[in-house]
Order: sequence, then C-alpha cells, then structure tokens
Amino acid sequence: MTAATDVDRQAPSTPTRPVARTWSRDAVETQVFRVLRWVVIAFLLVITLFPFYYMVLLSLRPLDEVVQDPGALWVGPSEVILDSYDSVLAGADEGGQGFLQFMRNSAVVAFSTVALTLLVAIPGAYAVSRLQFFGRRQISGLFLAVYLFPSILLAVPLFVFFTRIGLRGSLVGLLIVYVSQIVAVSIYMLRNYFDTIPVSLEEAAAIDGCSRIGIMRRISLPLALPAIMANALFVFMIAWNEFLFALLFLVEERSRWTVSLGLSQLAGSIEIPTTVLMAGSVFVTLPIIIIFFASERLLTEGLTAGAEKG
Repeated sequence: MTAATDVDRQAPSTPTRPVARTWSRDAVETQVFRVLRWVVIAFLLVITLFPFYYMVLLSLRPLDEVVQDPGALWVGPSEVILDSYDSVLAGADEGGQGFLQFMRNSAVVAFSTVALTLLVAIPGAYAVSRLQFFGRRQISGLFLAVYLFPSILLAVPLFVFFTRIGLRGSLVGLLIVYVSQIVAVSIYMLRNYFDTIPVSLEEAAAIDGCSRIGIMRRISLPLALPAIMANALFVFMIAWNEFLFALLFLVEERSRWTVSLGLSQLAGSIEIPTTVLMAGSVFVTLPIIIIFFASERLLTEGLTAGAEKG
C-alpha cells in the first residue's frame, strides 16, 4: 500500500487546460452601459452646442460667403470679421440696431425683477413652509395655479390698466408685471426646498436663544442658497427673454426696448442680413450662459449633508 502510494505521488501530473474566461451578464451590461454613457453624453453635447456654434460662426462670416456656402462649418482666422457685431451694437443714429441700449434696458429690468421677486418670495416661501395657519396647503396650490394661467389672458386687462395709470411705455410698468407674474411660482419652488431643511436645526438655534428672523438669516437662508440661486436664474431667464408684455408696453418707445424686441425686429425685417441677426442672437444668449457659469459654484453650496447627526 505504501509503495503504490509513493508511485502515485511520483507520477507526473497531466497538464490542466486553462479555464476559459466567461462573461457574466452583469459584466457585459456594465461594459455596454459604460460605453453608451459616453456616447449619449457626446450626442447631447453635440445637439446642444452645435446650434450655438453655428450661430456664432454665421455672425463672424461675411454675408457674401454665407450666401455662397451657408453650410460651411469652419472658417479660417483670416475670414473672420466683426462687422455684424459693430452693426448690432451701434446706435440707430449711427446706422446700427442699438442693441447696446436694448441690453442695458433688459439688464435693468431682469436684475430688478430678480431682486424684487426674491425679496418677496423668500419670506413668503419660508412662512408657508414653517408657519402653521388656516389654508396653508390650499395657498401652496393656489400659488402654482396662478402661474398656470396663460399670459395672453392677462395681456389686455393689464394693457388697459397700465395705460390708464400712465405706466405703459415705461420700464417700471414692465417690472411690476414681471414681478407679479413670477413671484407666485417662485414662492412655490422655494417652499418645496425649505421643506427639505431639517426642522431640528432651527429648533436647536431657537433653544440657543435665536429669534425667528435670526434663524431664517443664519440657518435657513445659507442652507437654501442653491435653491435661491436656481430660482434667481430661472427668474432672470424669464425676464430677459420675455416678449409678449415687452411688446405691449414698449413697442412705441424704441429707446426703452429690450433685447427680445430688438431681436424680433431683426428677425422680421427682410433688409437685415442673416449675419446681423445671428450677432443679435449671440448677444441675447451669451449673458445667460455667463451668469450661469459664474454662479455655478453657489448652486452647489449650502447643502445639508452632514448638518444633522444621526
């Protein structure tokens, strides 16, 4: 028995075949989705950035070259000209379109709308979120219902009313209309975010002797900063791009036109070259992009992660 065992131990072992690598379903799906993720991201970037790129490209090309080859997707540095931008920014007395004045008017109206809307919406949203009173839930739904009314239904009454009080044709009247239209949905949006802030943080501050205003200023507002900035961007985009009420209130006062009115004038005139129209479109789009990237850091600050111990 012992000899046989020794012989078996000394016998050379047969080589084993390498085990073929098998792909599990989970591994295959992980690899496929890893590739598809970048494909989808690239596709979304192309369809998002390409219109803006083509718009800028057309604004930098001479009109005769655009007519000869409108589908060109690249131009050399020697072919780039800024005549369209000069024509858009120059005043009407200089033969231009006066977009510099239009942008100044839009900036005044848009930033004033943001400031006044937040001044009303922040305390209103905080009150609806934290204070207990009769009809609290119904008021929240009413704020959203007000925003759902089409603006065209209010256009004629507001036009008649502001004409009689002498505010038609002024930026102040337009500002009042914008704030009254946007403040309801701003309160609704901010109220939903205030609801996510832990009440225990405010209770702890109240125990330490902080007043209601102090709690709001030191606890709630810093934590709600991302929502406030997102709401401010939302309000700014509406006020910057709004056209209907700007047309009704300011059409007779060219010196008070906003960029939306100026752009509609460029688009509705057959005498305006396409390159000038694209330059005006760049001036309408660019401020929103700049403000978004400038405030991107503030959109991610003030989150409540780690603010409460479990």
